[in-house]
Amino acid sequence: MGGATINLPPGFRFFPSDEELVGHFLYRKAAHLPCQPDIIPTIDLRCNNPWDLNGKALQGGNQWYFFTHRTPNRATPNGYWSPIDTDEPITSCESVVGVKKTLIFYYEAGLSNTSSTTSCTNASRPVKKRGNQTTESNKWVLCRVYESNCGSQVSFCDDGSELSCLDEVFLSLDDLDEVTN
Repeated sequence: MGGATINLPPGFRFFPSDEELVGHFLYRKAAHLPCQPDIIPTIDLRCNNPWDLNGKALQGGNQWYFFTHRTPNRATPNGYWSPIDTDEPITSCESVVGVKKTLIFYYEAGLSNTSSTTSCTNASRPVKKRGNQTTESNKWVLCRVYESNCGSQVSFCDDGSELSCLDEVFLSLDDLDEVTN
């Protein structure tokens, strides 16, 4: 996917549920299967601050969508993402297909003068290969970034740093066969 701009007919919006993000987009990415339409780009989260996503990630309303590799280091040039909530299961047909994790973005003091707060949904899963093929150690994450506070109200941490949010959705299927069959 080259650009993050898509042209939808008037009245159509890209507003998928967590179940749709996991089932249609993330599973296919993790399994190296084609996904039509191929509209969600891959972005290195560590190289981009939340305010840098406009024009790089797929925008649907006030939300931005992108794939990235899951990493324990969630530092960006001007801050870092930190977990704030317990994992929330994502279900499909009464089966758990993913887990959503909420994270908050901490702006490093003095590095940013932006006043917006941001949130995101992520989904990740290790890619497993069958037979003699090697297992890919990369884990994909599907992010949905969105404004967590509307208006001019901004949340701050005790140390004065600005806060934003990030949700991560982790796939919980044990076997890629369920995705490919």
